[in-house]
Amino acid sequence: MLLPVTYFIIFRYMPMYGVQIAFKDFSAAKGVWDSPWIGFDHFVRFFESYNFDQVVLNTVYLSLLLLVIAFPIPILIALMLHQVTHQKLKKFMQTSIYAPYFISTVVLVGMVFVFLSPNSGIVNHIIMAFGGKPVMFMADSAWFRPIYVFTEVWQTTGFSSIIYLAALAGIDPSLHEAAVVDGANKWKRIRHIDIPGIMPTIVVLFVLAVGNLMNIGFEKAFLMQTNINVDTSEIIPTYVYKIGIQRAQYSFSAAIGLFNAVINLILLFIVNRAVKKMSGNGLF
Repeated sequence: MLLPVTYFIIFRYMPMYGVQIAFKDFSAAKGVWDSPWIGFDHFVRFFESYNFDQVVLNTVYLSLLLLVIAFPIPILIALMLHQVTHQKLKKFMQTSIYAPYFISTVVLVGMVFVFLSPNSGIVNHIIMAFGGKPVMFMADSAWFRPIYVFTEVWQTTGFSSIIYLAALAGIDPSLHEAAVVDGANKWKRIRHIDIPGIMPTIVVLFVLAVGNLMNIGFEKAFLMQTNINVDTSEIIPTYVYKIGIQRAQYSFSAAIGLFNAVINLILLFIVNRAVKKMSGNGLF
């Protein structure tokens, strides 16, 4: 336990002292401790900013889409893979769906731009082959969220299903044997044995997913962002980057990041308490 504990102390707990710059008028010359306190001024400034509604709503909307669409799919994939009895076919399918996870985000977004190019992209070639007109996918703000969610599902579904497969492997085989003897088909065994068997795992991962609801991946959103689709692609992580790094407003960006973290923490406690009351299982 020494190495992981040391890691968390150095890289997770020690940096937390820097949270105080969210309540200060931070100056690099004066440092964190000597910069003057200004209280909640940065939070008020963010709440009263003209793009507060847009940034927060974009973040919430995209997060909910990922939660509703991307969260259940690994469960379905794991349940289906668990029913495959041909081992070579099963290994081939697993390798095929795991592979996209190891593609870097930069390469993935580059592939998206190439495939969706209005001139040379294969998607628009298919559309034109059926008599349609080329679509400016990356220049249309309405397409940002569907493309983001689709690529997220394609890249992470396989890897996310591993933990469900592990949970399914831990189910007592005698339960399936008894069900087969009683005449239960595959669907009934999935419904009454597999799903209840992995339900504690589903609950824990759901609580964690809700606890990270506002923490959308910065890299993909920033790389897919253009001047034309910024009205839907501007989310809290990209906004914090622009304010904090590009404009050097460190205290203001720290306040926005802290606001985001507090929302996640509140959601984590609320959802954990709710699912614990309903199912008896929870994160803590």
